[in-house]
Amino acid sequence: MLTDLEIAQSARPRPLTEIGGRLGLTEDDLEPYGRHAAKVELAAVGARRPRGRYVVVTAVTPTPLGEGKTATAVGLTQGLGRLGLEASVALRQPSLGPVFGIKGGAAGAGHSQVIPMETMNLHLTGDFHAVTAAHNLLAAMVDNHLHHDNALGLVPHSITWGRVLDMNDRALRHIVVGLGGRLDGVPRETRFDITAASEVMTLLGLATSLDDLRARLGRIVVGFDGDGRPVTAEALKAAGAMAVLLADAVRPNLVQTLEGQAALVHTGPFGNIATGNSSIVADHVGLGRSDVVVTEAGFGADLGYERFVNVKCRTSGFRPDAAVVVTTVRALKVHSGAHRVVAGRPLPAELLAERPDEVAAGLANLDHHLDIVASTGVPAVVAINAFPGDHPSEHAVIASRAAERGVRCAVSTAVADGGAGAVDLAEAVWEASAEASELRFHYPVDAGVEAKLGALARDVYGAGSVALAPEASRQVARLEELGYGALPVLVAKTHLSTTARPQDRGAPTGWELPIREVRLAAGAGYVYALAGDMQTMPGLGSTPAATRMDLGPDGRVTGLF
Repeated sequence: MLTDLEIAQSARPRPLTEIGGRLGLTEDDLEPYGRHAAKVELAAVGARRPRGRYVVVTAVTPTPLGEGKTATAVGLTQGLGRLGLEASVALRQPSLGPVFGIKGGAAGAGHSQVIPMETMNLHLTGDFHAVTAAHNLLAAMVDNHLHHDNALGLVPHSITWGRVLDMNDRALRHIVVGLGGRLDGVPRETRFDITAASEVMTLLGLATSLDDLRARLGRIVVGFDGDGRPVTAEALKAAGAMAVLLADAVRPNLVQTLEGQAALVHTGPFGNIATGNSSIVADHVGLGRSDVVVTEAGFGADLGYERFVNVKCRTSGFRPDAAVVVTTVRALKVHSGAHRVVAGRPLPAELLAERPDEVAAGLANLDHHLDIVASTGVPAVVAINAFPGDHPSEHAVIASRAAERGVRCAVSTAVADGGAGAVDLAEAVWEASAEASELRFHYPVDAGVEAKLGALARDVYGAGSVALAPEASRQVARLEELGYGALPVLVAKTHLSTTARPQDRGAPTGWELPIREVRLAAGAGYVYALAGDMQTMPGLGSTPAATRMDLGPDGRVTGLF
């Protein structure tokens, strides 16, 4: 059996001029980065034809292994191509941290992936490095300002702007800078986050133009002065230079699927503390030039999809025509409470046994995510991402529940069979996307922060109440006093449960959502509340994926998966 990398390396990519040409992109619209990736000029953003249909792929609450959401999105795009439609897929760029950690690559799998796999997963066109540089430039200017008399009165312990690195490195989570002599800066505690957790990454994904990007950078708040007033990147005179570093990164990247559909890969914000969605400009290019654009939202519908609707769609003005909820037999068995899956370890043998009753016991989680989609007024389709060890009786349990709910359902074997294995899913999605729908948000944006938190807790997570820690209550009051109360709100919580506790399975209701801290992402344009202990800098496992990677005698990458 071929590995994902072997499948990708055996493919013969089509010329990008051909891929782009089908979207009406000329050679002048594309700036090649090597032979098989290109930047799309911002001049190409805009409608060349009536707006294509917009399909978002989300999922049930995943196991630590993931349930194949990206593979399903790519496979669906290839399946739509088999129906004779001009389909494109818009995806987040993978982060180097997970690539070298436990997860490995994030370009799909098997015969349902984006190529070249090495380019896609390692550096692509350098956008992550540009985000890292822009973020760290601002951090350097913050510390430089403290060193040179601190004319803005920035209070050191109020500084929220750390540094970033696109790597998993737990040793950098809590650090002290400025040690040494007087010329080495002002000693203070700070931190490193992974680049995907940078506010710069999120605002890059939400920016609609260069001017919008520049304005968002200026609004970044790095800390507060002695009177409690925000100190911004604009006040530090850093935003202009940050924009210079991001001038190329704001343009979306064009690569291709194994079957030659356009893949617009751009930005990669974290899915549990940020928006977890690819860029607006990439969607804009695709929607103006394709029959249908398939995009993916991070993790389950309680995270990526909720933010896709309440943050990304509010900003872009685009409305999805259908939502695909990916599920797997193994995920529902885990949500039955009968099994535990650990990343980096083989699946337990009993999980692979034919047990449709366990699938049925886990259906509450699928129901929960379908309810979230239904609450937004978007037609849903259930995609069963099939694994070789699945049993037809287990798929039948899922299909039966979908039928009870009046929701279309299809089995996808795209990983094994490419677009041919996703034709049924493509037909179901195309039909669903033709239905009349009207997007509904979960809260009015001008409601107070606590009211918006209550709406998310009740209508998205299934909680019965919200408990703000005293410090979180003070932070909310201060943010509203400063005029940030009308921003959208998201909750940074675990992706492994619909609750704030990663060990909870199924879809518990009536629980209390604990909020320990509320933070501001003024440049990105939202307030986010921390529920539980969220890590923004992952660590490496005992046997990282990096230990299996190397270069072969011919210079080819080996061990990437």
